[in-house]
Amino acid sequence: MSDLLTTSVEYLKGVGPKRAELLRKELGVETFGDLLNQYPFRYIDKTQFHRIGEIQEENTYVQLRGILRRLDLIGEGRKRRLSGQFRDESGVVDLVWFSGVHFLQKQLVVGQEYILYGRVNAFRDQYSIAHPEMEVYTPEAAQTASFFAPVYPSTEKLNNQGLDAKTRRRLTRILLDRLTPAEVPENLPDYLLQKLRFCSRLEALEGIHFPKSAEQLEAARNRLKFEELFFLQMRLLQLKRRRQQSVRGFSFDQIGTHFNHFFSDILPFSLTEAQKRVLREIRRDLGSGIQMNRLLQGDVGSGKTVVGFMTMLMAVDNGYQACLMAPTEILAQQHYLSISAYGEAMGLEVAFLAGSVKGKKRQAILDKLASGEIHLIIGTHALLEDPVVFHRLGLAITDEQHRFGVEQRARLWRKSQPYPPHVLVMTATPIPRTLAMTLYGDLDVSVIDELPPGRKEIITQHRTENHRLRVLGFMREQIALGRQVYVVYPMIEESEKLDLKNLMEGYEALSREFPPPEYQLSIVHGKMKAADKDYEMQRFVSGQTQIMVATTVIEVGVNVPNATVMVIENTERFGLSQLHQLRGRVGRGGDQSYCLLMSSFKLSSESRERIQTMVRTTDGFQIAEADLRLRGPGNIEGTQQSGMINLRIADLARDGRILQSAREIAMRILDHDPSLQRPEHQSIKQHLVSNNRESRVWSRIS
Repeated sequence: MSDLLTTSVEYLKGVGPKRAELLRKELGVETFGDLLNQYPFRYIDKTQFHRIGEIQEENTYVQLRGILRRLDLIGEGRKRRLSGQFRDESGVVDLVWFSGVHFLQKQLVVGQEYILYGRVNAFRDQYSIAHPEMEVYTPEAAQTASFFAPVYPSTEKLNNQGLDAKTRRRLTRILLDRLTPAEVPENLPDYLLQKLRFCSRLEALEGIHFPKSAEQLEAARNRLKFEELFFLQMRLLQLKRRRQQSVRGFSFDQIGTHFNHFFSDILPFSLTEAQKRVLREIRRDLGSGIQMNRLLQGDVGSGKTVVGFMTMLMAVDNGYQACLMAPTEILAQQHYLSISAYGEAMGLEVAFLAGSVKGKKRQAILDKLASGEIHLIIGTHALLEDPVVFHRLGLAITDEQHRFGVEQRARLWRKSQPYPPHVLVMTATPIPRTLAMTLYGDLDVSVIDELPPGRKEIITQHRTENHRLRVLGFMREQIALGRQVYVVYPMIEESEKLDLKNLMEGYEALSREFPPPEYQLSIVHGKMKAADKDYEMQRFVSGQTQIMVATTVIEVGVNVPNATVMVIENTERFGLSQLHQLRGRVGRGGDQSYCLLMSSFKLSSESRERIQTMVRTTDGFQIAEADLRLRGPGNIEGTQQSGMINLRIADLARDGRILQSAREIAMRILDHDPSLQRPEHQSIKQHLVSNNRESRVWSRIS
């Protein structure tokens, strides 16, 4: 990066110390380069001047030229506002400002001719414009109006200190006018620029901030999106290669007695081809002498747990212990029940450790774990605590790892000597390919993309309030057949802002419709004590209750094959991924299962698309792609529990092809020049070094 781009933004004309501090706090902008990397989020057309008398509808943006005829300060304190009147030869429009009043009162001059830009509102046959952009009219100002005027992300504090859209445009223009090609060095090799027909970096910055045409804007976007995704993939791939070269791992070179005995004599069903393929990939990793770092994706019910257990058997056959860590005690218990049943049939010692295990029982588990008597242990965050010492930990499996922070996971890996344990990460949340390449770019990815044979597809239907009686009747029919029902609400208590059925009201209404002693209901929500929650869960699991009324705490970790109906109230308040996880609580037995999506009559277009997607498909990967398109990438793991993908311009939902191309090119470059020593790759190397402070590797797990 050039010296000019690393200069403090304080020294840009029009900024100064006070505004520089505000830019740092509000936007993280500290240098000239940071300011240039604050790209516009939209553009406005300023090529035409309108006449006030020609305005015909509200909610349209107009650019006017006229005289500011009046300016009045109205109200006091927080309620004060600035009111004005703007006139041209064809009519009058009212103006109003609710923030930045003190600053604007000093800047605006009654009787002055201005160029005005803003969105029109209509009230009682009179048009008004709130918070218009105002610029003193000069012939030069009128001629230099951009084809697209950039609009930047802002905050109220920035606007109050005069750093509004107009000022930000002016500052960016001043900075771009100072730059020369030498001060914006290329970070991509010449041969790549020619091959991809990219404009220069300086041209890209000019085109993204002040495009003169749609073609120039598109060229700038393509260059900057590729650049951002290319360097992200470079960092992830370098990390993966460094780990493969330097992080040794235990060599599990035997597929021994336990694995073969389970596969041949105990496994109660045949593995799918997808499960067999994933096990082959895992076996290859475990025998390589390099630490395995593999992500296992599989939709709800695809059989990840049995693959995880068979991987644990590979560790045992080679003289090592294995652990499985889950984010909640409910989920950990679920894994323990299935794994201990398999393990005890083979004479293996399987233990469970969570916060609820205390006193002598806990100490006995810790002693056996340290001595090596325990072969497999399943637990929660309790496995991370310092008193937990393994005799010979060789494999660590985490389920739904996005619920654990990097530092938490690292504490578990440090319990293994002399090498870190092999790592298998399991998730039932299908991740779109574009997102997986970004979140888990330094992991190897396995996918179980096949459900076990005999599973019936869940019938999903959308219902509104006028279908309520039919839904209740259907629930009674299913219960009469000996089945069980989930009813899930998005809230625990009533909110004044949201018109939602809340959990407690719903529970009371269902208690009237399904009265004891003929029916029994369970209730579970996040504010209950763990012991009470477990008690209610167990009543449902054992069949003592027919209806489970719950919030999303049952999203993962509840396996009741007899439950065949999932009723989701206020479906419009849930995300697609969450809806898919909830639906996965049914359809786990041999009976036909149903998911009924209850919603209000009035739905936004996005809510309607979410519901239609759920009705149309049960494929988790299709749903994940739709979720990414609708909501964006959202939260992912970082050094805290979660963080954001801080992409400035690329969009993982829409730029999959660019991401794929960037990753393939990065892989080819590193294949031929792993250390980036060749002269043509010095620009890449220099950029990676100079921008290292910005990089965050979200998916690193060991």
